[in-house]
Amino acid sequence: MSSKLRQKWHTFLNLPRQSNITWHKSRLIEELSERRKATTPLARLSETSDVLFTISRAEHDGFPIPFRPAWSRTYNALAIIYMLGKFTSRWYFYRVAAYFAGKHDWRGVREVVNPRKGTKLDEVADRHGIDKMKFGRVGRRLLWALPVLP
Repeated sequence: MSSKLRQKWHTFLNLPRQSNITWHKSRLIEELSERRKATTPLARLSETSDVLFTISRAEHDGFPIPFRPAWSRTYNALAIIYMLGKFTSRWYFYRVAAYFAGKHDWRGVREVVNPRKGTKLDEVADRHGIDKMKFGRVGRRLLWALPVLP
């Protein structure tokens, strides 16, 4: 994916900027570890998309990471397509959930964490001042209706 298109996508997502290279490097180490542990082709593809997202987000935040995975161009292209769908669907999910949970400024909710993992719905609700019970209930129902890639 071209760097221009990637920049536009990150601008569209408008995630909070992480102002520390250490944060990005820690995420990359974590994502590479999770990729190594992935046991199925889909899990590996998902973790590969996380690695590519981490590198891409670091660049967008002004911290280019020199690491470039040595995976094939075809596999990278597939992982990038998966990445676009995965993170855009999560971003959209949280905005819709915030809207239906009654958050007036739902457009300010910009999250891409996996809503199916543990306490992520509660954490997002806390970060954005949304009632946890209502947001959790709405979020769990939305997970049945909106496609959110793992």
